Parts: sequence; C-alpha cells; structure tokens
Amino acid sequence: MENSSSPSGRRALDTQFAALQDELLRMGTLVDEAIAGSMQALRTRNRPLAEKVVAGDAALNRLRYEVEEACLTLIATQQPAASDLRAILALDMIAVELERMGDHAEGIAKIVLRLGDDPLIKPLIEIPQMAEHCRSMLKQSLETFLARDPAAAHRVGDRDDEIDHLYRKLFDDEVAIMAKDPGAVARGTYLLWIAHNLERIGDRITNICERVIFMTTGQIGMVYP
Repeated sequence: MENSSSPSGRRALDTQFAALQDELLRMGTLVDEAIAGSMQALRTRNRPLAEKVVAGDAALNRLRYEVEEACLTLIATQQPAASDLRAILALDMIAVELERMGDHAEGIAKIVLRLGDDPLIKPLIEIPQMAEHCRSMLKQSLETFLARDPAAAHRVGDRDDEIDHLYRKLFDDEVAIMAKDPGAVARGTYLLWIAHNLERIGDRITNICERVIFMTTGQIGMVYP
C-alpha cells in the first residue's frame, strides 16, 4: 500500500484518477448520445432508434459500477489526503448522477415506443429546447469538474431555471388542452412524462455542479458568496 504523500504514491494516484476521469467523460458521452437519440426517436417516431437507446442503458449501468469499484480501490490502496478524497468521492457521485440520467433518457425512449404513431396534442417546442439545454449543461458541468472551477459550476447550475421554466410552460399548456379535450389526456400525459424526465436530468446536472463546488471548496450545495 502506497501513501499519496510519497512521490511514487502521488504519481500512482494521479495516473489512476486521470483514468477514472476518462471513464467519467465516456459516461457523459453516452448520456449525451442517449438524450439526442431519444429526442430524434420522438421527432421521427423511429422505433428501432428508441429500442437502441433502451438497450444502450446497460453500458452506462456497467460503467457506473466499474467506476465505483475503481474509486473504492483507489481510496483503499492510495490513502488519499482530504482534497484528493473529496475529488474521488465527487467523481464517484457524478458517475451515479450520469447513470441515472441514462435511466431518464431510457424512460423517454420507452415512452416513444408507447406513443407509437399517435399524433401529438401540441407541436414539439418546449421539449426539444429542454433537451438542448440539458445537453449543453451536461457538457459544461463536466468541464467544470475537469477544471475544478466552482464559479463556473455555479453558473451552470443556475441554468436549470431555464429548464424549469420550459417545463412549467409545457405543463400549463397541456393541462389547458386536456381540460378541453378529454380524449387527448393519454397522449398529453406521455409528453408530460417525457418533459419530466428532461426536468429531472436538469436537476441531476445541478447535482454534478454541487459536487464540483464541494470538491473544490468543501461547501455543500449551491452556496453563494
């Protein structure tokens, strides 16, 4: 067992942590592809693409547990100092958030399969916008982790309000439509479930930002100066 305070221990810790970061970025790419795929499947009613998104969630699940095991091994073998320990724990928790985002994207794809060829009760306006915000925020949140930049993490986390605003607008519009046309309730509910999954992805990206802040400052939550 090597202590991270020794030169050789420091090198080993840095090398192994860099490898874990690469795995985390790989998970981020898979999540981004799952969100994009589920949205494309929704727009085009592409059942094979929706099924591909559903099947692809297994890879994210596997990576999450591999990262968790590697983090535990790194802690046990390298005895990291406090700042390194926070970084390892943050990485592990971010991997959990990414895996759950994959679950939400999978959920969207499953709803697309249930929708079939039924017409939508309103044009796809807010949902694609929510998805683009999610994809952009996800990329930026992982960049703040790599840069260890708490100020940038605050800015990314604040963008969740944009997703929440779009979700509320969609919810209000659909409730009004369904109140006038009870026959549209099932189709409207499917779209609300899709939007809810995207809203939850936004929340989980905010959680990533909170982990970055904790890793770099020791503060818990979106704490502002």
